[in-house]
Amino acid sequence: MQDEKPRRSQAERRAETKSALLKAARELIVEKGYAETGTPEIVKQANVTRGALYHHFEDKTDLMRALVHQEAEAVAADIDADTNTSQTPLEAFMAGAQAYFSALSVPGRAKILLLEGPTVLGLQEMTEVDRITGGATLLEGLRHSARNGFVQNIPLEPLADLLSAAFDRAALEIANGADRSSYETATKALLAGVLKTD
Repeated sequence: MQDEKPRRSQAERRAETKSALLKAARELIVEKGYAETGTPEIVKQANVTRGALYHHFEDKTDLMRALVHQEAEAVAADIDADTNTSQTPLEAFMAGAQAYFSALSVPGRAKILLLEGPTVLGLQEMTEVDRITGGATLLEGLRHSARNGFVQNIPLEPLADLLSAAFDRAALEIANGADRSSYETATKALLAGVLKTD
C-alpha cells in the first residue's frame, strides 16, 4: 500500500503559490531587470496561472513591492542578529554595517534593493521601506547612542539618512566586486567621526 501525502490546506497552497511567484520574479528581475521581465514569464517560471498572480498581487509593481519588502526584512534580520547591547556604539554600528554589507552581497539583493526598487517604487516608498526595516534599526541605534552621550548636537534623522546612503553606496560597490576591507575601513572612520568616543 502506497503512503499518501497529507493534503495541504488551502492556506498552505496559497502560501506556496505566493512564494513561487516571488521566487520566479526575483530570479527574472535579477537576470533581466524589472522592465524586461513580463508577467507571462513570471507565471510560466512559477508554474502557476496568470489568475494566481492577480489573486496575490494587484500587478507587477505590487509583486515588486512584496519582493522589496521580503529582501529588506531579510537584511534587517541579519543586522539584528549581528548586533547586541554589550557592544560599544562603534562596535555595534560597525557590526551592523558589516552585516549590511554581507546581506547585500547575497546575489541579486543589491540590484533589487538599490537599483530596481527605487526605479520601480520611487524614492519616497523605498525610504519608507527602509524606515520600517533596516533604517529603523539605524535610527534607533543613533537615538540610543545620543541618550548615552555618544552622539551630540547632530540632528538624528538627517544623520540616519546620510549614513544609510553611505552604507548603500558601499554595499553596492562591494556587491559589484570592490574591495570590502577598504570600504569597511572607510566606514569605521566615518562612524568614529560621528560617535563621541572619548
